[in-house]
Amino acid sequence: MSLISLDETITISFSVSDRHATAQWFSDMLGFETLYHADEAGWSELQTNTAGVTIGIGEHTKPAPGNCVPVFGIADLDAARQKLEQAQVKFDGETDVVEGMVKTATFYDPDGNAMMLAQDLTGG
Repeated sequence: MSLISLDETITISFSVSDRHATAQWFSDMLGFETLYHADEAGWSELQTNTAGVTIGIGEHTKPAPGNCVPVFGIADLDAARQKLEQAQVKFDGETDVVEGMVKTATFYDPDGNAMMLAQDLTGG
């Protein structure tokens, strides 16, 4: 039995310089549908052709290509984080919260590969 229980969703997160242009590229090239642009958060999400899998694109002035971060959905991020920290899993700073949208926390595997937990706060 695993230490925490993940949802049946995953977001693959990319760092980009222009979210709107990248979303259009994903639409034109791969047929992915833009779900939303959260301009205040610098974040956009697209639905892939695979159930439960979305692409998240975060806008950065200096994107880091090749730095893809899988984001695992979870119902109770705080409880999961506590369990992982008790198991000596390293986290990158505090949990980030965008009120009414999402709560996220970045953590690392033993080799330093980044992953993220995300709790949906939209109520939907």
